[in-house]
Amino acid sequence: MNLLLAEDDVRLGELLVHMLEAKTGGRVDWVMTGSDACNYALASTYDVVLLDWMLPEGDGAATCKKLRKANYTGAILMLTARDTLQDRVDGLDAGADDYLVKPFEIDELLARIRALTRRNFAQLIEETLQLGEIQLNRSSHEVHSGEQRISLTPREFQVLDLLAVNRGRVLTRELILDRIWGYDSDVTPKVIDATVKLARKKLELAGHKGLIQSVRGVGYRIHA
Repeated sequence: MNLLLAEDDVRLGELLVHMLEAKTGGRVDWVMTGSDACNYALASTYDVVLLDWMLPEGDGAATCKKLRKANYTGAILMLTARDTLQDRVDGLDAGADDYLVKPFEIDELLARIRALTRRNFAQLIEETLQLGEIQLNRSSHEVHSGEQRISLTPREFQVLDLLAVNRGRVLTRELILDRIWGYDSDVTPKVIDATVKLARKKLELAGHKGLIQSVRGVGYRIHA
């Protein structure tokens, strides 16, 4: 199970990450702002997004609305201390699929997560992605330009795939690192830059110069 937790309370965030990973055997990505929650949710596929209401850089309701406006179809569970009927209505109207009031028991949170995953809200992953003349087959990890195959390493393919899914958006090196290698790895930004450089060179040899663009001091994007 792959979960995204958006919670700016450090103690609660650490506790939830520890307990959720222990109980589900899955992975929990933890962010502390509404803007990061949007970036992570749109850059990957999560079984459930756990979204605290009171977040900096866009509260939970605003973040939820932003995700739905961007056509995010994954399950969103709102976590909040606001417990009036109107608060619940506002949360659901913002696009949340469920609403859990703090403080809560971990067993109830797990039950809500299981219920949402049974409803199959997770985003569907296209088997193929098209970038002009370039086609990415996400099952076989093959890239073709017309009839020509572009041979990428697994990491190069993952980076290209991540950028393709988020075409037009600038992805930071930190986000690419987390999505591809994981924050607990020993990979440095220089490894990311080298991976992008090699993938870009292979694409250029196939006639696709400038597909992957560098954004100085930030990261990379594929121009839509």
